[in-house]
Amino acid sequence: MLVPSGNAAEASLVEGIEVVGVASLRDAAIWHGAELDPVEVEPLLLGPAAAPTSRDDGDLGDIVGNRDAVEALQVAAAGGHHLFLLGPPGAGKTMLATRLPGILPDLGVEEALEVSSLRSLSGLPLGERLRVRPPLEAPHHTASPAAIIGGGSGVLRPGAAARAAHGVLFLDEAPEFSPHALDALRQPLESGVITISRAAGTARFPGRFQLVLAANPCPCGNAGSRDQQCVCTPFAQRRYLARLSGPLLDRVDIRLRVDRITAAQLRAADGPRIDTVTARARVERARATASRRLASTPWRLNAEVPGTWLRSPAGVPERGATASLDRALERGAITMRGYDRVLRLAWTLADLDDAARPDAGHVGRALLLRRAAA
Repeated sequence: MLVPSGNAAEASLVEGIEVVGVASLRDAAIWHGAELDPVEVEPLLLGPAAAPTSRDDGDLGDIVGNRDAVEALQVAAAGGHHLFLLGPPGAGKTMLATRLPGILPDLGVEEALEVSSLRSLSGLPLGERLRVRPPLEAPHHTASPAAIIGGGSGVLRPGAAARAAHGVLFLDEAPEFSPHALDALRQPLESGVITISRAAGTARFPGRFQLVLAANPCPCGNAGSRDQQCVCTPFAQRRYLARLSGPLLDRVDIRLRVDRITAAQLRAADGPRIDTVTARARVERARATASRRLASTPWRLNAEVPGTWLRSPAGVPERGATASLDRALERGAITMRGYDRVLRLAWTLADLDDAARPDAGHVGRALLLRRAAA
C-alpha cells in the first residue's frame, strides 16, 4: 500500500499489509519501476503532532449508593441501549455516564479500525496502536449541529456523534443543546448511519453509538428534590424538559431518575460494591448469550433487533409475561415503538440473569426502567 510519507506510521497500524511511504508521485513511479531520477522533496510541515491523551473513566466501584442506577448502567451496556438520566445537580449523573465506556467490551478488529479511521479523519492523534477501548464523546451544550453531526464547507468531516461510533455520546445538560442539534440525532439513532449532504457532495459516517442524556428536572435543578426547594413555576418546569422532543426521548430505552445520596444511604453503602472489571465481565457474558441467540440474524445486540423479530416465535417472551405491557399500550402510556423497546430491555435483563426467555418479572422491570423518569 503506497501512502504519503506523513501517513506511513498511521497506515502501519493496519495488520496484514506492507506500507510504503512516498513523498511525491515521482517517488511512487520510481517504486513501480519507472526510470526517473529521484528529486529531493521538502517535507510538508504540519506542526508538532499532538500527544495522545490517556482517558481515565474511573471505576464503577467509586459510585456510592444509587444501586438502581448502577444496575441500569449494566443493562444499557449489555444490550446497547440508550440512557436518559434525570436528577438534580450533585446526584452523580456525570459520574454514571463516564463509567459506561469502562464496562463496555473491547472493540473488535473491524470496530477498532473504524474508530481509528474516524479519529484520523477528524485530525486527532492515534498513538502507536489501534484504539481497542470504546470512545467517549462529551460535547459542550453550546456545540452546533455541525459539530455534533458533522459537516464543513470544504471537506466533510465527522462530528462528535460519528467519533462516538461503537462507544458513548454523552450530552450533559441536554435541554441546553440546540433543538436542531438534538433532533439531528434521531435519524442516526434509528439507522446507525450518519448521512451529511452538501453542495460539494455527500458523506456517510458510522453512527452506531450509545446515547446518554443527562438533565436537571427544571432550570433551578431542585424539582422533586427532598432537601432543596424548587423556585420554578410548573410552566417553567414543563417548558425546560420540553426542549427534549418526544420523538427523541421515544428512542431512548432507559429513563432513570437519579436522586442525591442521603447521609443514611451513605452509611448503608459501606458494603462491597461492584467494580468496573466485574461489571464488564457480566456485560460480556450477557452479550455472548445474545450473540448466540441472534447468530442466524444480522444483529448482535438486543437494541438492534427490530419489532418484527420480537413479535415472532423466536422473540416472544414467556406466555403471559407481557400482560402489564399490553395494558400500558392500551392506555396509551407507551407507543408501539416504546412497546418494542421494552421487549428489547426485557431480553437484556433475561440475558443478564441467564434466563432462556423473559418472564413477567423481566418485562415488569423493563417497563419500570422505561418509565422511571416519567
